[in-house]
Amino acid sequence: MLESYLRKRLKEKEILLMTHIVLGYPTFEDSFSIIEAMVKAGVDLMELQIPFSEPVADGPVILHANQKALAGGATVKKCLDFAKNVAHTFDIPFLFMSYYNILFKYGVDRFVGATAERGLQGAIVPDLPPEEGEDYLKAMQKYNLAPIFIFSPTSPDERMKYLASFGQGFIYCVARKGVTGVDTNFSEQLEEYLARCRKATNLPLALGFGVKNKTDIDFLKGRVDIAVIGSQTIRLVDKEGVGVVGEFIKNLR
Repeated sequence: MLESYLRKRLKEKEILLMTHIVLGYPTFEDSFSIIEAMVKAGVDLMELQIPFSEPVADGPVILHANQKALAGGATVKKCLDFAKNVAHTFDIPFLFMSYYNILFKYGVDRFVGATAERGLQGAIVPDLPPEEGEDYLKAMQKYNLAPIFIFSPTSPDERMKYLASFGQGFIYCVARKGVTGVDTNFSEQLEEYLARCRKATNLPLALGFGVKNKTDIDFLKGRVDIAVIGSQTIRLVDKEGVGVVGEFIKNLR
């Protein structure tokens, strides 16, 4: 379902935009306003991060947002209820992004079932490799949701093919080693890495970690199918407030 949506959308656009927000940051009311502005500005799909105390793949910007959301009272239940509201309000696919401890504590099948019931289309769990995710993969298949897996520049070709064999929807390509929110060099080296990613899967490719502006997205056209904007939006909200989000997203096109 998610992949077919992306294929259809790619017939209309050269590259799609996926954004990433931390639920409950700065508040749940602000989160709704941010999502509304992003959808109006033309975002094609969105990651909704359930805050976690130790988000190991995230840099200081998203880490700070996770901590503030938790301090503000964000819970898994609140995130699930909020996600149901936005999934039924806005006509784009939403995915959950969080860490395996959230699923483990909630109950894997219960969490995936709740995700499906609320109208989301998939999930990204960056610290759960397929070797340790049998229960998760079974539940995702049971509820017809897309498990999104991640390639990195250090992934050997065979590892990429192995990960892709479990993935659905699209593959998330990490632009570089390290965590989110750090500068990425959009260069020939990145182009070679993305060519390896293409050979490993027929699924659409998304690229995140360091995408900040229209120049970055223009570089990615023809190389990936989806550009992912995460930390940069949070930086802008921190500095200038929620009201700047819509114009920022529009300018990325």
